[in-house]
Amino acid sequence: MNTQIDNEFTFENLSLVIDVSDVQRILGIGRRQAYELVKSGQFHVVKTGKRFKISKEVFIGWLNGTPLEEGVSNVWLSK
Repeated sequence: MNTQIDNEFTFENLSLVIDVSDVQRILGIGRRQAYELVKSGQFHVVKTGKRFKISKEVFIGWLNGTPLEEGVSNVWLSK
């Protein structure tokens, strides 16, 4: 995804599945911080190979303070 900050940024413009660079851009944090957050278990993440993917809906819910549902865990898929 484009790493430039878009003045017309809206959540509607995001694809259904976002990645670490999107998290970084949305929150205005560094790459290392974005990876730490994604790996923290605060919201559901799917890892395929070396890539982390997050549902836009889950991420927005996390931003709004919706807790991770009990019994939901991160999914790590091998290549």
